Amino acid sequence: MSDNDLMAERPQLIGIAYRLLGSLSDAEDVVQEAYGRWYALPGRQREAIAKPGAWLTTVASRICLDLLGSARVRRERYTGEWLPEPLPSDCLADPAEALVLDESVTMAFLVVCESMTPAERVAFVLHDVFGYPFAEVAAVLGRSAAACRQLATSARRRVRPAPAPAGAGDAAVVRAFKAAWEAMDIAGLVGLLDPAAVAVADGGGLATTVPRPVVGGENVARYTVEITRRIPAMTLVERVVNGRPGLVAERDGVVESVLAFDVADGVIRRIWGVRNPEKLRPWRAVVTESRSTAR
Repeated sequence: MSDNDLMAERPQLIGIAYRLLGSLSDAEDVVQEAYGRWYALPGRQREAIAKPGAWLTTVASRICLDLLGSARVRRERYTGEWLPEPLPSDCLADPAEALVLDESVTMAFLVVCESMTPAERVAFVLHDVFGYPFAEVAAVLGRSAAACRQLATSARRRVRPAPAPAGAGDAAVVRAFKAAWEAMDIAGLVGLLDPAAVAVADGGGLATTVPRPVVGGENVARYTVEITRRIPAMTLVERVVNGRPGLVAERDGVVESVLAFDVADGVIRRIWGVRNPEKLRPWRAVVTESRSTAR
């Protein structure tokens, strides 16, 4: 396999690693490490590998498996709520990514994956999302194919039925939420929220936010308006977040927050707001690049 063919595997490898880790930066590091191990092999050993792409997938998935184990310990020490790193639509533009751009990249899916054990998550993502046979999953996990099938089945029980593809209705709800938020219209916000709606914010100790989830539509509405009162110079922009309609909050041209929504039956059930600046680097880079292009 030529270097060009080998590098063509990169988008899918990053897609796998992101779904396993919930972090684009970590996914990129994992893929770089996998390629580093490939090129560190003696030439004859590389030539003897019949499917380099499968080899890279196995190595990258094993690295992710190790990271998932240590991540649980790190997240127990994390300040406040931990949320997956949100993806701008620009990171989903690669044609290879479109092959698997479904509910498996939404914030709702990634949050559910956090409840899985590392082995369950690897088995589920590789088999159910990317279609790898259990024999290949077994090579990653070091278990039998039957055991991997059981892991995927266990993980599958945690995932609710896949939502319908996001349509104009979801975008309209998010747009209406934006308008009500800007108008500080509590009643309007309440009307767009499920009575049992939950809002979760991730500041990572690096940005001010509520330490625990806000529960209840009215409470979420009042909390949303309070944010506007505290940050009056904030500008809201409609953006695609993890393949779904979302919002980006900017202040003085800098992305301060990214909000992902779970919309069903015309109302918002979940809001995930990421404020940790370390998780917003791709978003800030996109804004900077778009402004440079505009000039």
